[in-house]
Amino acid sequence: MAQPITTDPVDRELKAKHRTMWGLGAYDRVAAEIIPSLGPVLVEAAGITPGQRVLDVAAGTGNAAIPAARAGAHVVASDLTPALLEIGERTVAGTGLHLDWQEADAEALPFDDGAFDVVVSCVGVMFAPHHQEAADELVRVTRPGGTIGLLSWTPEGFIGQMFATMKPFAPPPPPGAQPPPLWGREDHVRALLGDGAEIRSAQRRSLVVDAFADGEAFRDYFKETYGPTIAIYRAIAADPEKVAALDTALADLGEQYGRDAGGSFGMEWEYLLLTATRT
Repeated sequence: MAQPITTDPVDRELKAKHRTMWGLGAYDRVAAEIIPSLGPVLVEAAGITPGQRVLDVAAGTGNAAIPAARAGAHVVASDLTPALLEIGERTVAGTGLHLDWQEADAEALPFDDGAFDVVVSCVGVMFAPHHQEAADELVRVTRPGGTIGLLSWTPEGFIGQMFATMKPFAPPPPPGAQPPPLWGREDHVRALLGDGAEIRSAQRRSLVVDAFADGEAFRDYFKETYGPTIAIYRAIAADPEKVAALDTALADLGEQYGRDAGGSFGMEWEYLLLTATRT
């Protein structure tokens, strides 16, 4: 049965904060300018074919949902933040692609048990605060024998280290919330899926990012476009010393990852690409 939207006031407040956070800045730019290749990578790994029923969880602007539709699947793109779905819907307007864009909480998906042949999430479901609840929903809405495909930033990779860098400046997380990059650890995902799905492939890969001239350019881009970064800067805005310290820390992180021996600037952002079969 489809799960009801939570009625717990604390959880509703938390989800409202997440919805607002991901509406800050311009995540559509990140999706289009920095990580556009990740969606097709996930669609290929999940083996999506014409006619399949596909759900993209925490779809954002459709980084994986749109390539899945191009592959001929019947796609539902779900996300907690309606503003991102609206951008995705506008993106495909007039292209001949038809997707169902639905607001949905990854921890309480409004879909029936076993409703989809393939359920995917591209650096999306990892940001749901309660990992087990989200994983249980991924399993529940996948039909027996169907595929779950996940692409998540690793804790050791660049984005995982960016979140580690920002953590001392961020407000304390709410009770029960878990760090997003844990989804980039195979053992963590294996424990979350439990007996509900059998992992058939788990590979660490890297996205090459050459969009920035230096660490400061990376920092400034994320300050302008990326909701979690913007939210932390807003939280410390009244403390110039903290703002300056975070400015320095993020620029230094970018420099650390971006400089190679030849002096050119390019980053490798590690992610875990994982597929599993619903048991």
